[in-house]
Amino acid sequence: MVDLKKIQTLDQLVPQQPGKVKQPDLGTGPSFKETLNNLGGMKPQNVGQIAPQGLAKAAEGVKFSNHAIERMRTRGISYSPEDISKLSDAISRAAAKGSKDSLVLMNDSALIVSVKNNTVVTVMDKNALKENVFTNIDSTVVL
Repeated sequence: MVDLKKIQTLDQLVPQQPGKVKQPDLGTGPSFKETLNNLGGMKPQNVGQIAPQGLAKAAEGVKFSNHAIERMRTRGISYSPEDISKLSDAISRAAAKGSKDSLVLMNDSALIVSVKNNTVVTVMDKNALKENVFTNIDSTVVL
C-alpha cells in the first residue's frame, strides 16, 4: 500500500523562489589560463635545483629539447641555477669560436648542445659516458 501523503508533487520539487537556488561552490582556485602558464614555467621542485619538468625554456636563454628533458628525468640529473649560468657562458664561448655542435662536460655529466640554436640536445650521466663515442660535434667545453 502506498501512503499518498509521502508522495511529492512536481510543485513541491520545484523551488518556490528561483533566485534562491544554491549554486555550487566553485572555489577561488587558479584560472585555467594560470594553470596552463604554470605547467611550462620554471618552478623548481627543490630549492636551488632546476628539475627536468621546468627546463623547456631555462634561464639565460638556454633551451632544453624534449629528448634532453626526458634523459634528465630518467637519469635523475638536475642542474642548479648556477650550473645553467655556467652552461650559458660555455655556449657563448663555443659560439665565439665558431662552433655549431658542442660537447659540454659539467658536473659528472655530458651535454650535447646545438650552439646555433642555444639548445641542449641530450644529456648523459657519468655511467652513460663510459665507452661512448661522440660524433657530429666540432668542439668540447670542459667546466
